[in-house]
Amino acid sequence: MRTPVGLIMAALMAAAAVQAFAPRETPALAVTRLAVEKLHLNTIARSKAGLVTAGELGTVLYSTNQGRDWQRAAMPVQRQALINQISFAGDGLTGMAVGHEGWILRTTDGGLSWEEVAFDEQNGEPLMGVGRLPSGSWIVVGAFGRALRSDDAGNSWQRLVLPKTGDALDDKHMNRVVGSADGRHWLIVGERGLVLRSDDGGEHWAAVEPFYKGSLYNAAALPDGNWLAYGMRGNAFVSQGAQGSWSRSTLPVPTSFFNHAVLPDGRLLLVGQGSLIATSTDGGNSFGISRAKGRATLTDIQVAADGSGWITSDAGLQALPQAQSAQPPADTGAKP
Repeated sequence: MRTPVGLIMAALMAAAAVQAFAPRETPALAVTRLAVEKLHLNTIARSKAGLVTAGELGTVLYSTNQGRDWQRAAMPVQRQALINQISFAGDGLTGMAVGHEGWILRTTDGGLSWEEVAFDEQNGEPLMGVGRLPSGSWIVVGAFGRALRSDDAGNSWQRLVLPKTGDALDDKHMNRVVGSADGRHWLIVGERGLVLRSDDGGEHWAAVEPFYKGSLYNAAALPDGNWLAYGMRGNAFVSQGAQGSWSRSTLPVPTSFFNHAVLPDGRLLLVGQGSLIATSTDGGNSFGISRAKGRATLTDIQVAADGSGWITSDAGLQALPQAQSAQPPADTGAKP
């Protein structure tokens, strides 16, 4: 009896070994969901590939389905540096991203993948804004008067010569460079009321007579040819034409605002501290206040042709509320 039992046990062990090493299909892994509602994101832009957003620790994400799902963009090197702005050229494929430590990234596929074109860990000031001139050149601006220009699609960068202002330009942070729809008129705005203007596509710059002593965080070229410059503690100003005088806008809260969008119906939105959204229906001369979710600092906004949109913040990404109130809430809870 021992021989048959031994044979049976040997057969069972052989069958088990065959089963253990036999090829088999691995069950599909569950889809990993990126927690975009928890990331610190500073910028969001639309490209030919979809939506692209970026922020903390060098994170760059893209969505090809209007923000329902997000994926990490391909990056050859990870610097862990904060990204402040992404901007795309008119083709919707070529773009630049700028951030801390003089970091500049370039994409040629609408933001799906990026390559590093500049980084200076030792002496790199934070870069805050980037724009593409109608000539095809790119310019970036940042802290301590840092301004660079590239005439070869970002392969090399040279110092951008800017005019001297009343006090030393080298001591002023420049927060954004913004162009008009036709690419002819440009503004650079920064701290202590800095405004530089170009009326020849960014080739030459002149200092605008100061009309405000605080920090300006951004500017908007309005459809009527006017400009809106805005920033610290609810201060916003509208120009009369490209080279006209500036007058103060009416903003009912002392809240800093950082970015803007124009809705399909012409309303102008500003986003800022305390999850507040300022809405203007008169070309930026006056604003009403509403609130998005939470109490975050809203950093950027992107609106689609159908009026839907996304807002970035230091507490993550959220959808633009469907309706924007023109009346201020009873208690904004905003802090200057």
